Amino acid sequence: MISIRTKIKELRAKHDMTQKELADKVDVRRETIVFLEKGKYNPSLKLAHDISKVFGEKIEDIFIFEG
Repeated sequence: MISIRTKIKELRAKHDMTQKELADKVDVRRETIVFLEKGKYNPSLKLAHDISKVFGEKIEDIFIFEG
């Protein structure tokens, strides 16, 4: 089974951004960001791309697939 770990929480802190602010920027609910940060939700490619653009990082530097 493949699991996913993210650096979203760390990047939000670095950019002084709340979960709600990030959610608004990528057009999802705050709860989606919560689930992503906890590794309980695998994002669509579009969502992963949108989040990477917000932080100016590569997708593979934000989302780490394990397993």
